[in-house]
Amino acid sequence: MRTFDVNALVAEIASANQAWHEILRASTLSMGIYRLKTGQRDQQQPHGEDEVYYVVAGKARFRSGEQQMEVGPGTLIFVERLAEHRFFDIAEDLTVLVFFAPPEGSQGKAST
Repeated sequence: MRTFDVNALVAEIASANQAWHEILRASTLSMGIYRLKTGQRDQQQPHGEDEVYYVVAGKARFRSGEQQMEVGPGTLIFVERLAEHRFFDIAEDLTVLVFFAPPEGSQGKAST
């Protein structure tokens, strides 16, 4: 078993000025924290793995394919592998827990 103090991890990542920080890699999934600042462009590309996003803090919009929605604390999003998706119109600094199954990078990316 492993436990994580999300608040401490977010503070650590913020001081390092990192957008992405992986916090767990296991045989069946990986997990990390993704941070985007107000107005920042989300430049991620489709992943070869299924993803789950859990918005911890901030406000933005999210697009996957033709669907769009507003997201904020407590929003949970599932994105199928290879789907075009991104956060946009980031109105408040965004902090998101991200889960990949299988682990991120193990299936390859749709495009680089």
